[in-house]
Amino acid sequence: MKHRAILELADVQTIIAAARAEALANQWAVTIAVADEGGHLLGLERLDGAPAISAYIAPQKARTSALGRRESKVYEDVINGGRMSFLSAPELQGMLEGGVPILVDGQCVGAVGVSGVKSNEDAQIARAGIAALG
Repeated sequence: MKHRAILELADVQTIIAAARAEALANQWAVTIAVADEGGHLLGLERLDGAPAISAYIAPQKARTSALGRRESKVYEDVINGGRMSFLSAPELQGMLEGGVPILVDGQCVGAVGVSGVKSNEDAQIARAGIAALG
């Protein structure tokens, strides 16, 4: 039997706080979502001024990243590369850059999804949140 790490509430709070700090330092109004390894939402924070739609997009980016065990940008690149049929993939609705998996000892324990600014900036915020876990 294998043992693996799991995200706890304190971890989710740490991720969101660090991601918020990165967003605020850059004056970016975003929504930050944290999901577990199954893509289930554990935490969500919508900063003042973040677009309403970002509260729907960020959790989907996190879900896509968690289920796929990779950055959501991978799926965006596949589609942009011409494989349009990938749009029909089940359960993956956040196929835009900004979803980043949380890896612990090579295992995906969840993901962070961010929406509200340019996709590469969303990913930057997500990575800052994850980095706070140490």
